[in-house]
Amino acid sequence: MPGIVQVRLRESGAVVLFDAAGIDCKSGSCVIVEAERGVDYGYVISESELLPEGKSEAPLRKIVRLATEADLKQIEENKARTKEAIATCEKKIAERKLDMKLVDAEYSFDRTKIIFYFTAEGRVDFRDLVKDLARIFKARIELRQIGVRDEAKLFGGFGACGRELCCAKFLKDFEPVTIRMAKEQGLPLNPPKISGVCGRLMCCLSYEFETYKFLAKDLPKEGEKVNTPEGKGKVVSVDILKRKVTVEIGQGQDAKLIEMIYK
Repeated sequence: MPGIVQVRLRESGAVVLFDAAGIDCKSGSCVIVEAERGVDYGYVISESELLPEGKSEAPLRKIVRLATEADLKQIEENKARTKEAIATCEKKIAERKLDMKLVDAEYSFDRTKIIFYFTAEGRVDFRDLVKDLARIFKARIELRQIGVRDEAKLFGGFGACGRELCCAKFLKDFEPVTIRMAKEQGLPLNPPKISGVCGRLMCCLSYEFETYKFLAKDLPKEGEKVNTPEGKGKVVSVDILKRKVTVEIGQGQDAKLIEMIYK
């Protein structure tokens, strides 16, 4: 039975470590958890008997219970209420002429807090908007600005690979992704081919980057001149995974290609 579990709060909240408190909650289980104020709900995404390395041993909040039928019904009712909350918030944004785009909203399990997610080009002074919403809904209001990657994570979808988006499926945090990662893996530097649905570089470019970097060690680059058993030539292609390079020797009709394996 796990002692520590990772829980994604609500549908799209943060991933937080919780003490399972002796409750047998498996990955995928919907659970009611201790929140900063009151209780909230979330979904178990992984189980462990120990704290992950490097994590603080400060007391963790606890899993209160596995979600009951009544809990699940309340969660669904909360989801239905968010439609009204979104419509009301959008109306108030328009009235106050705020330069922001509302993306989504979430109720906490006990309905004491509503989180509104929005995107904007810059900073937005939404203090008066918060007061409007708090007066209407009689709840704590949190407006959270997110980026385009967060927006893709909220809505989900499928990538060019045909699989569910990594950010929506399992990624806890967004790691930096650079164009160098695509170059190192020999991928075409064509933005539509290496960008995700969010319009940013695909997160998966980082997954094998360190492996490619290790395998490319000591390999010549395309266009580089190298010595071969048959004379000096120019590298025309590099297969990093096989550590194999193709070299062109000679020019014109006398040119020929040879392959060299680097161990």
